[in-house]
Amino acid sequence: MGGIYIIGGGASGLFAAIWAAKRNKQVTVLEHKDRPGKKILATGNGKCNYTNLVQTKECYRSNNPSFAGEILKAFDTDKTVEFFKEIGIYPHEKNGYLYPNSGQASSVLEVLLMEAERLNVKIECDTHVQQVDKKLRILTDRKEYQADRILLASGGMANPALGSDGSGFAIAKALGHKIITPLPALVQLKSREKYFKTLSGVRTEAEVSLYSGKKLLVKEKGEILFADYGVSGIPVMQVSRYAAKALSEGREAVLILDFFPSLSKEEIKEILRSRLKRNQKESIEQAFIGLLNKKLAYTALKESGILVSLTLSQLKEEQLNQLALRLKEWKIPVSEPNSFEQAQVTAGGVDTLFINPATMESKLVKGLFFAGEVVDVDGTCGGYNLQWAWSSGFVAGSHL
Repeated sequence: MGGIYIIGGGASGLFAAIWAAKRNKQVTVLEHKDRPGKKILATGNGKCNYTNLVQTKECYRSNNPSFAGEILKAFDTDKTVEFFKEIGIYPHEKNGYLYPNSGQASSVLEVLLMEAERLNVKIECDTHVQQVDKKLRILTDRKEYQADRILLASGGMANPALGSDGSGFAIAKALGHKIITPLPALVQLKSREKYFKTLSGVRTEAEVSLYSGKKLLVKEKGEILFADYGVSGIPVMQVSRYAAKALSEGREAVLILDFFPSLSKEEIKEILRSRLKRNQKESIEQAFIGLLNKKLAYTALKESGILVSLTLSQLKEEQLNQLALRLKEWKIPVSEPNSFEQAQVTAGGVDTLFINPATMESKLVKGLFFAGEVVDVDGTCGGYNLQWAWSSGFVAGSHL
């Protein structure tokens, strides 16, 4: 039968199919869901943040940090914008984030499918790949295919309802590739602290630092959201892959929240003192009005062992020190990340040491290529995971 077969009809699979078909190759995409590209529709809260003008090495994470950079140079943001303009996506830019001007993720999927159809790419849905061997034979639940080249673009394990079921990891492992343990990333973090039921629904700005023991792993800043199970929000999700990795290795993961990163502990104490002095009858809880969310202030006082009704004259210096410390270094032991069902992306995957960065071809199986989330590369929030899909899909598709 021959030809090029792409396992997975997501972002990287469709993109690779287009670039392979541009070279007059016969391309077939095998997709196990009832239609391709379902995960694209969920990106950017349905608006599809398809790339970002800000590109640094810190935006991409991997056990092999230098790997992604080589692929991203081959198909960078400028080329991404140019390609999507050519097939119909006019970009709308917001703080460096690029969206289709339509504001609809469906636009991105539709133009990719239109381009694939124009290039005679064949897409077979509801086709479940069960096995691939070193002779490039593909066994599915329907029939067997003999390929000249295969691209494994089956995604990771995040959000399995949209198609990422981890089956690609099993295929790659059976062919001898090492799999870096897949973990949920860009996901909420859970904690067993009892006060989260009180804080559930509270949103506030904070600096978020993740520690394992005395070692600072990563730091982010922005709006966080308290939930009954723990914490969420972009900065929490940005650090989540490092928390998940630490916990999977039997190490502790502790979040430290700073609600006043621009103030020192002494400055916080002085603000509270001045507020209490202004009204001698004012309680310590009332001194937080306009300064901190009421539920958060109440919990800070309670966790510091301070009665909310205390006035300045009743407040001891040690209690004030304890309160200021909590507001600057609120420690949250992480028990676990939320599940793959809630994760936006997978950290881990096929070890990049087994992949040629110039072509995305396997170093173990000639004719087998990789792209997208199945590879051990994951991006931060902001269109970086889709940029990785486009870049890796381009490199693989160009060499298929």
